[in-house]
Amino acid sequence: MKFIRFEKDGQLCQGLLTGTEVQKITGDIFSDYTIGKECFGLGEVALLPPCMPAKIVAVGLNYRGHAQEMKMDIPDEPLLFLKPSTAVIGPGAAIIYPKMSQRVDYEGELGVVIGKLCINVSEQDAPDYIFGYTCLNDVTARDLQKKDGQFTRAKGFDTFCPIGPCIETELDPSASIIETLLNGQLRQKTSTADFIFPVYRLVSFISQVMTLMPGDVIATGTPSGIGPMQPGDEVEVRISGIGSLHNRVVVA
Repeated sequence: MKFIRFEKDGQLCQGLLTGTEVQKITGDIFSDYTIGKECFGLGEVALLPPCMPAKIVAVGLNYRGHAQEMKMDIPDEPLLFLKPSTAVIGPGAAIIYPKMSQRVDYEGELGVVIGKLCINVSEQDAPDYIFGYTCLNDVTARDLQKKDGQFTRAKGFDTFCPIGPCIETELDPSASIIETLLNGQLRQKTSTADFIFPVYRLVSFISQVMTLMPGDVIATGTPSGIGPMQPGDEVEVRISGIGSLHNRVVVA
């Protein structure tokens, strides 16, 4: 199933997306909800981020191809950093190019949406704590990342975490094709089979570090092919089984 958040006539709503039809949902998709009879065409609503995470736990260097691209050794454990909730935007929203950066990169990624309180879970039990999956763009000010020697500023600007268009609950995270297109030209294409640390390992590992809450998102890392964006560019992250996330870059 594909769950979305949307705005309709000034109201913020949740919905179930089937093809191009949206059924309105009442309640909380992470606990109790009811699928109502009220329906809209997808073109009648404005899509929002499919969830509003309290935190985004991101993983660095999690594709073998990307490690080779960056000329870095394969890590022994997942490399974690955080993106703030204020970085989250939805489909169609603008990525703001900050004035203090001279290079802003796209990083298409698979996002994992947590479905229930997750503390010290095993890798075997990890699937029970996953609500679903979404497309994510881990936008990065590459020059500031190199300058600072850590990720907070480079990854944390407002608008630097587009997610969407939906949360897909039925997906094989071990064999999904992820693609990133810049102005319609393919820049990244890899299968999640190239993961260094698979999704269930990540959920287990992170849950032993910090509590994951319903709606929190894990950004699982980007494949090779990262590159810069410019104001006016349109970036698309596309994952088989989920859909496409489109955002345009604008000047601050």
